[in-house]
Amino acid sequence: MIDFLLEKWSRCIYVIMKHYMISGVWPESKSFSDEGLGPIPSKWKGICENDKDAKFLCNRKLIGARYFNKGYAAAVGPLNSSFDTPRDKDGHGTHTLSTAGGNFVAKASVFGLGKGTAKGGSPKARVAAYKVCWPPVTGNECYDADILAAFDMAIHDGVDVLSVSLGGGPSKFFNDSTAIGSFHAVKHGMVVICSAGNSGPTDSTVSNIAPWQITVGASTMDRDFPSYVVVSNNKRYKGQSLSSKGLPSNKLFPLISAADAKAANASTEVALLCEAGTLDPKKVKGKILVCLRGDNARIDKGQQALLAGAVGMVLANAQENGNELLADPHLLPASHINFTDGADLFRDVNSTKRPVGYLTRATTELGLKPAPIMAAFSSKGPSSVAPEILKPDITAPGVTIIAAYTEAAGPTNEDYDRRRIPFNALSGTSMSCPHVSGIVGLLKTLHPEWSPAAIKSAIMTTASIQDNNKGQILNASSYKATPFSYGAGHIQPNLAMDPGLVYDLTENDYLNFLCALGYNKTQIALFSDKTYRCPEYVSTANFNYPSITVPKLSGSIIVSRTVRNVGSPGTYIARVRNPKGISVSVEPRSLKFLRVGEEKNFKVTIKVRKVRAATKDYVFGDLVWADDKQHQVRSPIVVNPA
Repeated sequence: MIDFLLEKWSRCIYVIMKHYMISGVWPESKSFSDEGLGPIPSKWKGICENDKDAKFLCNRKLIGARYFNKGYAAAVGPLNSSFDTPRDKDGHGTHTLSTAGGNFVAKASVFGLGKGTAKGGSPKARVAAYKVCWPPVTGNECYDADILAAFDMAIHDGVDVLSVSLGGGPSKFFNDSTAIGSFHAVKHGMVVICSAGNSGPTDSTVSNIAPWQITVGASTMDRDFPSYVVVSNNKRYKGQSLSSKGLPSNKLFPLISAADAKAANASTEVALLCEAGTLDPKKVKGKILVCLRGDNARIDKGQQALLAGAVGMVLANAQENGNELLADPHLLPASHINFTDGADLFRDVNSTKRPVGYLTRATTELGLKPAPIMAAFSSKGPSSVAPEILKPDITAPGVTIIAAYTEAAGPTNEDYDRRRIPFNALSGTSMSCPHVSGIVGLLKTLHPEWSPAAIKSAIMTTASIQDNNKGQILNASSYKATPFSYGAGHIQPNLAMDPGLVYDLTENDYLNFLCALGYNKTQIALFSDKTYRCPEYVSTANFNYPSITVPKLSGSIIVSRTVRNVGSPGTYIARVRNPKGISVSVEPRSLKFLRVGEEKNFKVTIKVRKVRAATKDYVFGDLVWADDKQHQVRSPIVVNPA
C-alpha cells in the first residue's frame, strides 16, 4: 500500500524550515532530483524566486522556492544582494525538507556511517521552500512579518502540507505569528506540523501549542554510532560520535580532565566546560581532553580542544542530560558519554597518577534497545498558554537524523570547518517535525476527504507509548516518560492509515476554543475573516480534541466527545486506565457504527476518588475504544487534581 502511494503522490510540501537556525534549501542536492516525476501539477501557483541567484534552479521535484526578508530588513537595515535568495547557507532547511519529502538517494552516509538509501517520508512529493529566517540580530532571526507573509504565499501557491520547523518561546495565540498563520492555513484545508522546541527537559517549555497545529516532540530510534572510550584499567565507556577521524587502537594517549588543563586566568568551573580561552595548550597538547557538557555548544568544545592541541576529546554529560547521547561530526576524534560513565571517568582520571587510553572509531549499530527514548532536549508540557490542551501531540525520531545538507557550509556549520558533505546528521525537534510531515502527506493522499483535524486524530489515536522492549517509553534519565514528553505517543504510520474512528474539529470549533480562553473580538479578528460572535456558554472541556486534559479538577467533571467512523461497520467497547487517585467512567460503554461517516457522542466522567488522598501533581491514564478488527482508538487522559 505504501509503495503504491509513493508513486501516486503528487502533493506539495511547504516548509518554513527553522528552529533557532537559518532556513532555505540547497537545490543541487540529489534528494531534490526530479527523476521519475511527471509534469508539475496544474494547481500549483508558486514560483522559483531566483531573479538574484541565477544558479538557483527549481525542477519537477523542487517546484518552488521563495524568500521573505522585509521584516528582517526593517529591523536590521538595508540588506545586500546575498540575502536575495532562498538558498540554504547552513543546512537546516535542506535537512528538514529532504526528511519530509526527499527523493531516493542510494549510498548516502555521513563519513561512511549510517550508509543506506536516503528518502523522505513522502519521497515522490513535490516540495517547495519558504525562507523566513536570517542571521540573528539581538537574538532574533525570524520576524513575524516574514513568517506571516510566507504563510499567506503558501496559501496562494496551493500548498497541501506545511512543515514548520520554526519556533520560539510559548506565547498567547494572538501574539504568535505561527499560530495566526497556521490557523488561516488550516482554514484552507492545509495540515500544519510544528516542532515542539528544544528547551527540555524543563516542564512547560513546549512551544507551537495551538490546537490546530500538530506539535511534535523528539525521540531516539534503534540506531546509534558507538565510539568507545577505553582506559588503561580495562574499562570501556560506550559513547556516540560522527567524527571523521579516529585514534590508532595500538597506542595509548594521556587523559586529562579539562579542570586540570585550565589556563591561569580561568576558573576551574568554566575550564571544565572547555569554553574558549579557558584551556592551557601546554597542559592539553597530545592528550585526550575530558570536557563537561553545558553552556557552550558541543561542537565548540571539540574545537577548543583541537585548538589547545588535544588529540581527542571525551564529552561527558552533566546530570541534567542523563543518558542522552548525540553523535556530532567533530573535527577531532571524540566520543560523547552519559552522566554515569562520565562521573566514573572523571573519578578515574583524577585518582590515577598517569591515566591513559584511546577512542575507537565510530561504527553503525542497529537494533538498539530500548528505543525510542525521549530526547532530553525535547520541550515538555504542560502548555503554559492553554493547559487545557495536551502538548506536544506526538513524538517522532529527532536524534542523529541523517538527511541532505547544504554544501555552502561544513557539517559543524562553523566557519573554520572546510569539510563539505552531501548528507549530515542533526538532532532536534526540527528533525522530528518533518518525519510527521512526510507521513501526513501520505495520509492526505490516501484520505483526501479527511480534514486536518481528522488526520491529526488518526496520528494521535494510533500512536504507541511502548518501546521495543515492550515497556513504557523512557526519558533520558531512564525514568518512565509521560504524555508531557511524548503526547499521545510515538507515531505509527501504518496504523494511522486505518484508525477506525476520528475526532474532528471545524473552524468554528477552534474559534469557540478562543472564546473559551476569554479572547475579545479584536483578538479573534486576527483568526477569523469575518466578525465572529462567541456563544453564550462555551467550555474548553468539551473541545473535541483526541486527548482529554483537565488542568484543575475539583471534585468531578463531565466532558463530551464525538467520534466519526472512517472504517468498516462495527461495535467499539470503551476501556479505561484510570489515572492514580482518579476514577473515569464512560457513557455509553459501547458505540455501534453501521456505516462510514456515522458519528456518535459519548461522555466521560472524571472524578477525584478521595480528596485527601489525591496527589497534587498531574496523573495520567487513557481511554481506548476497541472493536473486534484490531482498531485501538486511544486517547491520553491527563488530570491535575486541584
